Amino acid sequence: MKKIVFISSEGVPFIKTGGLADVVGSLPKCFNKEEYDCRVILPKYMCISEEWKSKMSYVTHFYMDLAWRSQYVGILQTEYEGVTYYFIDNEYYFAGPKPYGNIYQDIEKFAFFSKAALSALPVIGFKPDIVHVHDWETGLIPVYLKDKFHEGEFFRDMKSVITIHNLKFQGIWDMKTVKDITGLPAYYFAPDKLEAYGDANYLKGGIVYADRVTTVSETYAEEIKTPFYGERLDGLMRARSNVLSGIVNGIDYDEYDPETDKLIEKNYSARTFRKEKIKNKRALQKELGLEQDDRKFMIGIVSRLTDQKGFDLIAYMMDEMCQLDVQFVVLGTGEERYENMFRHFAWKYQGKVSANIYYSDQLSHKIYAACDAFLMPSLFEPCGLSQLMSLRYGTVPIVRETGGLKDTVEPYNEYESTGTGFSFANYNAHEMLYTVKYAMDVFYNRKREWNKIIDRGMAKDFSWSTSARKYEQLYDELLGW
Repeated sequence: MKKIVFISSEGVPFIKTGGLADVVGSLPKCFNKEEYDCRVILPKYMCISEEWKSKMSYVTHFYMDLAWRSQYVGILQTEYEGVTYYFIDNEYYFAGPKPYGNIYQDIEKFAFFSKAALSALPVIGFKPDIVHVHDWETGLIPVYLKDKFHEGEFFRDMKSVITIHNLKFQGIWDMKTVKDITGLPAYYFAPDKLEAYGDANYLKGGIVYADRVTTVSETYAEEIKTPFYGERLDGLMRARSNVLSGIVNGIDYDEYDPETDKLIEKNYSARTFRKEKIKNKRALQKELGLEQDDRKFMIGIVSRLTDQKGFDLIAYMMDEMCQLDVQFVVLGTGEERYENMFRHFAWKYQGKVSANIYYSDQLSHKIYAACDAFLMPSLFEPCGLSQLMSLRYGTVPIVRETGGLKDTVEPYNEYESTGTGFSFANYNAHEMLYTVKYAMDVFYNRKREWNKIIDRGMAKDFSWSTSARKYEQLYDELLGW
């Protein structure tokens, strides 16, 4: 039996701020239980809902040195969908209404969490073959494994894997403070280790010391070796390219299933979408006060409204796109200028644009089910989940060829009748507009071709079990099986 522990700052269903939580909550239950015993360690935040806290049972507690301080470490445990979860408890660090706060507090909080999670392993009697950590918050773990913990018999042969979910966030703070907090010797704060551009960098430490580095799509793994995508770590990514690989995330095929989804108006499947999917469109047009017309080309957007997601391109072309025979349904929050831009267009083009500047899980499902196309012109996208959901619901993605979007959406080829969506290569507003118009042309004038694109998209398998097989292969290589 191979033993794996996931250590992460968030995981569904307990705590979620982004895609990281989906990965940590979904992957462990998809591993082959005959061969892999995978458990998860998370912080016990005060803001976790009572519903989950009440299911946790106390295991034990101990005191741990963090540099010159002695800190309380409580351990709680629960089981969810066949996976054992442990929670590290310390009210001083994990109080507050949100999992993350000011970076200077988070730097200390996650140094504590990283060391406590490792220190807890012998206490709970679980000795993993592989410690799999995620993002900068747990970047110190591979460093600690090579330092203090390496001296102990228990930790000596443990391997580590770090997954980068978004290279933009690195956990950077000044070296003096980080030395003091982590208790790591000065030796570690050199340019080939934790130091980067004069500061200490948690993610860099993890990348330097982990045995394997993964990221959430094959294309993103290539992109981050270049200056444009590399967030000033491209040199390091090139140096570590022999242990770097990309594995695309999945989505939960039980939660996102148009055949059984309770949040949508009318269920449908790959066989019945031609007749039934339209009923979702009618219901959404009615609910949002859009013009009720089956033939209108309806484009959905569910996203954080930020530059990363390509909203400057949309802002540039929105007036022009609204002259076309389209409807836009937007859901999300983010930068104020984009929130206000969509409010403005919803006012200017009533019946054509619906701006929903908040987040609602239910409305997101309705949008995936109702729309004809889904627009995602991202500047960069490590993996992206919305395009996977839209493929699952037979809503045709229109994306820019970057990161996970390039890996998961195959561009339509009218000569060979292949492809699952539409894409454009350059980060250019006119190219995006041209691609939207091309998609509309197929939708209006070649309906059979459009339906075949949907058929191919709905036949794709981006469930977690596909990703899990690839991670298993990676673990086996690392352990020499």
